[in-house]
Amino acid sequence: MAMMNVKLQNVTNDSSQYRCELKEHFKYILLPVSYSLVFVFGLGLNITAMYVILFRTKHWKPSTIYMINLNVCDTLYILTLPFLIYYYDNKNDWPFGELMCKLIRFLFYTNLYGSILFLSCISLHRYLGICHPMRSLYWMNGRRARLVSVGIWVIILILQAPILYFSRVRLNGDDWVCHDTTINELFNDFLVYSSVVMFLLFVIPFGVVLVCNSLMVKKLLDPGDLREPMSQHSKKKSAKMIIIVLLAFMFCFLPFHVNCSIYYTFRYLDKHDCNIIRLSNNIYKVMRTLVSLNSCIDPILYFMAGQSFRNSINKKSSIKSEKFPLNITVKMSLFHRMTIRPFFL
Repeated sequence: MAMMNVKLQNVTNDSSQYRCELKEHFKYILLPVSYSLVFVFGLGLNITAMYVILFRTKHWKPSTIYMINLNVCDTLYILTLPFLIYYYDNKNDWPFGELMCKLIRFLFYTNLYGSILFLSCISLHRYLGICHPMRSLYWMNGRRARLVSVGIWVIILILQAPILYFSRVRLNGDDWVCHDTTINELFNDFLVYSSVVMFLLFVIPFGVVLVCNSLMVKKLLDPGDLREPMSQHSKKKSAKMIIIVLLAFMFCFLPFHVNCSIYYTFRYLDKHDCNIIRLSNNIYKVMRTLVSLNSCIDPILYFMAGQSFRNSINKKSSIKSEKFPLNITVKMSLFHRMTIRPFFL
């Protein structure tokens, strides 16, 4: 009985080891609302993209293979959001057990770094096609894209496996808390681990994306430098891909990792300036909502840069036009041009 009391005391006093009391009541509104929006729109967009890729795309290009893997990452993460919505709406009381807590946190980081790596592959693939068209004939094929995709999954699963160890559930008063980083006793080890992962899975891929997109922009702005002339459609397609990939990195991934570095540093130094620690912690919570938005941005990359979705819409429109009178067909065609085509061009 005495041992049980000691164990319970150690568990309940976990939160007391932090010198600063974190004031983060705002997250009980921000996170459930933002996660709910991402769940609704992200799930719809990703299911649509998955349907088009699996059932409407006859010939899979390397970029298509990377996109379906990106789609799988996003869908797995989105399916975990109802648990997080309930958790934060319930004021940080986790009723699903420690195993589910570990799985939820694991899938978050799997989606995060899976999205980064597959977006990097899409950028590199496009760069080879624009800047090195002859060399790309050797590297850009479905078999190599599948091998690269398998390699990425192996790397992610190996490097994210420690999350299953660091993620813990601890009792804080009457509530069970599912830590999104780790408990205080393991934080120093987590800091070393997360720094290595951040460098390997974010800093290096982000550098690759910046270099590839910079060189592509240079080529597109100087058509005389291209070995083969590009059509206006190909240029628009490449420009849209560059914009969306950079948007995902600059809006979702970069702020999150910069703030994580600041937050982890202040927490490691364990200074008494609680205002700075509270500020960095609050910004960290906001950054998590921005990271989740990449699940909505990723399928837009496929819709805007790909042709299969547009072709399937055009095919359906042509089939329906045969069943309607001419005047209705003309109206539908005008509506199609006014609404759908500007979005995908």
